[in-house]
Formats: sequence, C-alpha cells, structure tokens
Amino acid sequence: MTLVRRLLFALLAATLPLSGARAVDVGDRVAWSDVTLVDGRVLRAADLRGKTVVVEFWATWCPFCAAQNPHIQKLHAQHGGKGLVVLTFSIDKDPAPVRKYMAERGFTFAVAMAGPQSESWFGRRKALPEVYVVDSTGRIVFRELGEMFAEDVAALARFATKP
Repeated sequence: MTLVRRLLFALLAATLPLSGARAVDVGDRVAWSDVTLVDGRVLRAADLRGKTVVVEFWATWCPFCAAQNPHIQKLHAQHGGKGLVVLTFSIDKDPAPVRKYMAERGFTFAVAMAGPQSESWFGRRKALPEVYVVDSTGRIVFRELGEMFAEDVAALARFATKP
C-alpha cells in the first residue's frame, strides 16, 4: 500500500464514529433476520441461512469503496446464486444517493442501509470498506478492514457453499 493510501486510510478511519458496541471478529456468529434493501425488496433470513454471505460496509463518498465495489460486483455476478450471497451495507445517511450510485455504475449486488440491525451483527465500523464472510452455519470466517484488491475479492469465492 502506498504511503498516500495509508495516510488516506488512517484519515478515513479517524472520521468514523468511535464504537461503544461490542467488537466482532472471526469465530463470532450472526443470527440473520430479514433485511430491507434500498430498492424496497426484502432479503429474507431464510435466503441467507445455509449460504455463505459476503458482507461489505461501504459509502458512496469513500474512494477505497469506489475502487473495491467493481470487484464486489464481479464476485456477485460470477458466484451469486451458486452458494454465495453478496450483501452490502452503505453507511450513507440517505438511501437516495446510494440508489443513484448503484444505478449509475450498473451494480446489482444487494445493498441495505447500515443501522442498528447491521450493527447488532457486526458492531460499529472500524474502517471503510470493511468485509466479512459468514459461512453457512452463521460463523464469521473472514474479516478484512480496508480496501481489498481484485485478486483478494475474487479469492472470497473459496468460501462459497457447494450447491
């Protein structure tokens, strides 16, 4: 990572709210419930249970997220419905810019607004973007803070549940 990227990452991390919420890490469990997406659809808990779920926290204004999201889209396009679900949470305050961002870029992965529900599962943000992989049993098996590059995001397919 270049020095400029490291400095920008540190600055971004410093702007995120400090957390009083419990920290989550690899090995913790997620008990899914229904998630309302920014397009009004509902992603049912039953559609998440028993599958590998790649979860990303991001924002429309985050340059690292803008670099990572095309790779998240590619993962979704190649492996979504094949034992892997991509579910993202935007930390933006308003869903309208999120819908616009998704439409302008042709992104089709599921996106909901971050809030109490996502915080109860994953705690408060420590960085952006932030990626988790939750296995078919609901256990967090991977966590990454900060931007992942194309090959790193593509490698998340290794966690996919065999259909």
